[in-house]
Amino acid sequence: MTESSDCESVLVFIGVDVGKDTHHAVAINRSGKRLFDKALPNDENKLMSLISDLKQHGQILLVVDQPATIGALPVAVARSEGVLVGYLPG
Repeated sequence: MTESSDCESVLVFIGVDVGKDTHHAVAINRSGKRLFDKALPNDENKLMSLISDLKQHGQILLVVDQPATIGALPVAVARSEGVLVGYLPG
């Protein structure tokens, strides 16, 4: 996953609470401004669209609460788009 030193260049943080059919994603910038906050289908095209839209704000870090099974798709899409990925256990 991500080393803490990699986060210095991050301008957008996306937190994803993964679910079987639908995730909930919240994205904020370094100032804490909410850029996205709503349900997100577990769909590759929707995930890619969100990442593409948020890339205009700068480097992204996507954090998931489950990197395997139902969280594998957001992780795979983020990595394929060059997005840093982190895991928050809990």
